[in-house]
Amino acid sequence: MNACTGETAILAEDLTRSFGGLSAVDGLSLCVNKGEIYGLVGPDGAGKTTTLRMLAGLLDPSGGRIRVAGCDLPGQSGKVKTHLAYMSQRFGLYPDLTVDENIHFYADLYGMARQAREARLEELLDFSNMRPFRKRQASKLSGGMKQKLQLTCALIHTPEVLLLDEPTNGVDPVSRRDFWRILYRMLKGGVAILVTTAYLDEAERCNRIGLMDQGRLLIQGSPETVRQSLPMNILAVRCGQSRLASRMLRRNLTGAVSVNLFGDSVHIVCRDPDKFIQDTRRVLSDANISVQEISRIPPSLEDVFVNTITATQPRDTPPPEETTAPHSPEATPGAQAVQVQDLTRRFGDFIAVDHINLTVATGEIFGFLGPNGAGKSTTIRMLCGLLSPSDGGGQVAGCDLVGQAEAIKQRIGYMSQKFSLYDDLTVAENINFYGGIYGLSGRRMAERRAWAVRMAGLEGRETQATRLLAGGWKQRLALACAILHRPPIVFLDEPTSGVDPLSRRRFWDLIYDMAARGRTVFITTHYMEEAEYCDRVAMIYRGRMIALGTPRELKNRLVEETILDLRCPEPQDLMDALSAIDGIQDVALFGAGLHLKVDNADIAQQRIRRLTDRLGLSNVTMARIDPNMEDVFVSLIEKENRDHAKEK
Repeated sequence: MNACTGETAILAEDLTRSFGGLSAVDGLSLCVNKGEIYGLVGPDGAGKTTTLRMLAGLLDPSGGRIRVAGCDLPGQSGKVKTHLAYMSQRFGLYPDLTVDENIHFYADLYGMARQAREARLEELLDFSNMRPFRKRQASKLSGGMKQKLQLTCALIHTPEVLLLDEPTNGVDPVSRRDFWRILYRMLKGGVAILVTTAYLDEAERCNRIGLMDQGRLLIQGSPETVRQSLPMNILAVRCGQSRLASRMLRRNLTGAVSVNLFGDSVHIVCRDPDKFIQDTRRVLSDANISVQEISRIPPSLEDVFVNTITATQPRDTPPPEETTAPHSPEATPGAQAVQVQDLTRRFGDFIAVDHINLTVATGEIFGFLGPNGAGKSTTIRMLCGLLSPSDGGGQVAGCDLVGQAEAIKQRIGYMSQKFSLYDDLTVAENINFYGGIYGLSGRRMAERRAWAVRMAGLEGRETQATRLLAGGWKQRLALACAILHRPPIVFLDEPTSGVDPLSRRRFWDLIYDMAARGRTVFITTHYMEEAEYCDRVAMIYRGRMIALGTPRELKNRLVEETILDLRCPEPQDLMDALSAIDGIQDVALFGAGLHLKVDNADIAQQRIRRLTDRLGLSNVTMARIDPNMEDVFVSLIEKENRDHAKEK
């Protein structure tokens, strides 16, 4: 569906918004029907949030026409608020209120009767897994749990129009799947949904999407229409050394439009696939890298996003770290960067981290995964010397956790979930501030400041206020500040949350470079694709370590179920019927399709085919697939939940 053909709930025509000389939104036109979900994607600073704020009646447009839920804006901004719900990127929570109190406060704002809200509340508490934390103050929740609480508050009533600004940033994969189930139920009730997202697999689930950059819509239509807009071929290269293969192909494969890591494979965008298959095999053979498979695949939305944005708005890639920041002499190859035994942290009766044992080698990229509230950030804060363990101990960068916390702080870099920057300071002032903390001065400080500006790609913006930077620039600046003193270990706590795919890829180039120079990188993430990029991965749940190994080991050893990938129009409408089929253990949204865990693939496919034939569905495809990291994540969490229920 390329245009509104039904009853229009959201209409924007030639919408513009300027801030001084900056045109944030430039001639944007879109519409959303009742019962439709429209996804707005684009790089940081594209104008997505400004668009949503105008549609919510919170910001007056400079020009153009807006009509939302039958109300003309900005003239009827007061009236439209009773017909819509809007979730912004900034938390609209009251920190001194508990989880329950925040939810009931929003229900009161929407005028919901007490009896009407109870069933909805129970459903949302189950989706968000917030039930155990109902009496906890919002200020004491983790960043991801705050995000889920705000989602719960926004969804407590059923509006005519729902505006969501990157609602699942920092939310774990299990909760994201549950969240989309709720959205689809709202669609069946005729709600019009406009959502911005940094997750391109979520954009696949929308009826229509728009790709936005520099305030303009570059492409809009169904996900399939947008995918077909890329006039290139995509080659997927699978090999045992995907990170090295990506580096060698970028360096030696001439004529390719782009070469990018994508999970555990390398995607090559090119015009002549036959030629590039031969050239790819030659380059990798010369580098002694064995190739498992090279295949042509249809472009994903992320392929379209990266290549379209790169073509329309080239961005300078920051210089690699080795040219200006060689690794610290303290980073000795073969040494253990992190080594902890029975690490435990209690808050009153609550055990946030429960006897963790962990060893991380120097130069390793170590991924730390887990649902919101699992204990990831608490663990990192202990490893960084910011929080004392209740029991257990260990060493970080050769310093003892219990008695040498201050020494640890001088030998590590730490980048928190919120990028650790001071918004009211300029770029240069932030760098100077962190340099002062780390004891840099004089010529050394000047050299490191110049390096940080180049690495962040902020030449010419040194005097700009940090709050005015787009997310990708803030991200790189925060990393530069964290490693200004050239520490042997850097801890990154969800550093790519909410950052667009292009910025994420460039950020990971910096991570690879740091690891290649001997620096240890300890990273938490909710992007399961990023887990594929780590040397090893640990998974924590309810404070306990439940899995540890390389991504390949976890996929091979820890997922015993057979997984079918099912593709069809409107896959969400089949979920309940598929769940009722004997032999299908679980049905979950995955991109534009479904992943089914089944007892027997052949029998399950026969039963599914009978169901789809009975429903008169065409264009249904099924294939048995290898599990990916998101399948591993969900499988492990579900197993722990089953075991926990048995223990109870």
